[in-house]
Amino acid sequence: MSRWVVDASVALKWFLPEVHSDEAVRLLRDDYLLFAPDLIWSEFGYVLWKKWRQREIEADVARRILEDFRRFPLQVCSSDTLLASAWTIAEEFHRTMHDSLYLALAESQGYRLVTADHRFYNSLKDSRLGPMLLRVEDLPS
Repeated sequence: MSRWVVDASVALKWFLPEVHSDEAVRLLRDDYLLFAPDLIWSEFGYVLWKKWRQREIEADVARRILEDFRRFPLQVCSSDTLLASAWTIAEEFHRTMHDSLYLALAESQGYRLVTADHRFYNSLKDSRLGPMLLRVEDLPS
């Protein structure tokens, strides 16, 4: 069974038709276990809120997506145990604590982090953390 850490950029593609949504949906196969730090809830909600504010989606659509997301097969891990290692990553690589919490979870478990955030991926791909990162479009079939 394959294990992956996913960030909010990937989870949103499960619900919103975007570039590489089909690839993101492949992560929902039964032979994958998906993990995320608990901040994924607020990040996911924040992006939906922004899309609502920009009139890209209706409020009732956002509410349904939020409700559906709670039922997805995602193992959510507490961020408090990751704070020290996330800070080290944030300091070393000049990344936000949000990004660093995903990285700290992946690093602590020995899993790869799947992201659809190309700026994030490109900023770290040539670092020691690069092998831990995977763009959603590069997922194995």
